[in-house]
Amino acid sequence: MRFAGPLGSVALLTAVPVPARAAGATHGVLPWAPLVGLALGAVAAGVAAAGAEVVSPLVGAVLAVVVLALLTRGLHLDGLADTADGLGPLRDRERALQVMHRGDVGPFGVAALVLVLLLQVACLATLLAGDGGWLALAAAVLAARVAMSRTGLPGVPVAEGSSLGRTVAGTVSVGWFTGVALLALAAPPRVPG
Repeated sequence: MRFAGPLGSVALLTAVPVPARAAGATHGVLPWAPLVGLALGAVAAGVAAAGAEVVSPLVGAVLAVVVLALLTRGLHLDGLADTADGLGPLRDRERALQVMHRGDVGPFGVAALVLVLLLQVACLATLLAGDGGWLALAAAVLAARVAMSRTGLPGVPVAEGSSLGRTVAGTVSVGWFTGVALLALAAPPRVPG
């Protein structure tokens, strides 16, 4: 399929439906993660700005966080909860990995989710109270996906037992990553203070 990489990236990183053939393609997803981040950031920033303008910065912040969670199927939130549950009680390595692979969320995961979501909303509400706070949100979402694409550079170690990690290892060229990173840095948001 001609657009398997970009569509595979959309399928992996969002809840947006794509053709079935592209949804199963994971090999070329990381180079396109920043483009997906740009789209997610634009949608979230639009929702945040509209909510802040129509109701309040707090409402805009909550709506933006909700939209990002919905559009990404809560993928980042799930990973945060798994990591907190695995590392929270200071378990040995094997037990921590077992806990992180389970499907349920324990008390450390719940606490981490609540605290991180509250912190995100509080910080974003503060930014939205000033001019251009929505730009900072868009930039943060883009920066997160640029950082994600870095994990596909040649030589980046793959986590033991990660089938997805093995599939995407080395799929991002140094030139591609450098170009994307420079483009992302070329127009940093300027939020008046």
